[in-house]
Amino acid sequence: MTESIYDFEVEKIDGQKQPLSTYQDKVLLIVNTASKCGFTPQYEGLEKLYKEYQDKGLEILAFPCNQFGGQEPGSDEEIQQFCDLNYHTSFALFKKIDVNGEETAPLYQHLKDKARGVLGSKSIKWNFTKFLVDRQGNVVNRFGSTTKPEEIRQEIEKLL
Repeated sequence: MTESIYDFEVEKIDGQKQPLSTYQDKVLLIVNTASKCGFTPQYEGLEKLYKEYQDKGLEILAFPCNQFGGQEPGSDEEIQQFCDLNYHTSFALFKKIDVNGEETAPLYQHLKDKARGVLGSKSIKWNFTKFLVDRQGNVVNRFGSTTKPEEIRQEIEKLL
């Protein structure tokens, strides 16, 4: 069984493999995203956090997901264009994945095992669920969709 978040390899939106070990010693905010969701404007808040704390060691990893109301129907290329055009995102964007069910991406299985949701639930409830990971690769917190990126600024600052 995978012990550390750094043991995982994910696929960037352009298809390149990305070992998460390249993010060692960084604070990570890992988010499942969608382009056609009521929470989609959180891309703006995520980008602000990234711009503000990138130089101090924050990395934001966005994983598009189409499992909630079909709100991420586009191809990887369309998702990339949407983020570039509408939110000018500069943080890492990865290939579309599943965060629940039989096809759950291994990274998300790990995140859900380490930080459970409300009432101990493992499953992701909706788009823009956020996992905060410290510099040692420990999943330290999980935030639901309604928690705006700016609301977790203090938690991020503590880890930086």
